[in-house]
This record gives sequence, C-alpha cells and structure tokens, in this order.
Amino acid sequence: MILELKTFLLAMTPIGELRASIPYALEVYDLSLWSAYFFSVIGNLVPAIFLLWLLGPISQYLSHHFYSFNRFFAWLFERNRKNHQKKFEHWKELALVILVAIPLPFTGAWTGSICAFIFRIPFKIALPLIFIGILIAGILVTLLSLGLLHFF
Repeated sequence: MILELKTFLLAMTPIGELRASIPYALEVYDLSLWSAYFFSVIGNLVPAIFLLWLLGPISQYLSHHFYSFNRFFAWLFERNRKNHQKKFEHWKELALVILVAIPLPFTGAWTGSICAFIFRIPFKIALPLIFIGILIAGILVTLLSLGLLHFF
C-alpha cells in the first residue's frame, strides 16, 4: 500500500501530476496498470478540489487587506480575460477539458483549476470538467507509458 500512496502523492505535485506518477508507478513501483491509473487520477484530483475551493476566498482576503494584491488580481483578471475571453467563449467548457487533458508541461489539473478561477467558472461546473480532463490525460499518459501511441 505504500507504493500506491507514493503514486498518489506524486500525482499531487504541480509539475509532475499524471505525467510523472503513471510512468513511475508502472516502471519503478511495478504497480498494476489499474492501480497506477486509479491512484494517479485520484491524487491529481485532490489538489484541483482544494484549488477550486480556496483560490476565491484567498484572493478576496488578500485583495481586501493588501492594496498591492488588489492591484495584482485586478490586473491578472483583466489581462487574461482580454487576451483569452474570445477563445474561451468559442470553446466554452471544452476548453477547460482540453487544457487539463493535454499531457504537456504547464497543462493539467493545477493549471485548469487556476484558469477556472480566473474565468470565474463555478465550482460545480469546473470540477467535473477538470475530472474529465484528468481521466483523458491519464489514459493518454498510460498509453504513452506502455508504448502504444508511438505508432501514431
């Protein structure tokens, strides 16, 4: 059970996420395919839940108590909405799923949670979309780890 816990914790990291935990679980820990996938997906989902739940209250607290944070968050929201709002309106919820599902650096559940916060996607909508993206990313990383996608 300790190897499953290590896989779970590795999937929670912001840089590694599923891209690190699934190959590591399969190659180094020699976990079964389903154990590696399950513990990686659940481990990747946990930070997304906390980020979606806490980013709003933390940013509001900092904005109300510190002028520099207020200016920063106002700049961040305005800049990102101005630069990316049209793309988001075109793709809607699919944009969040795709962002999380692509197994590349700076994509994934952490980035998806931050984007959901920036674009003010409600928790009840963002969490299932991020979960779908995590499931897809897990499948892609597993197939890549097994060498099944090198033909394409």
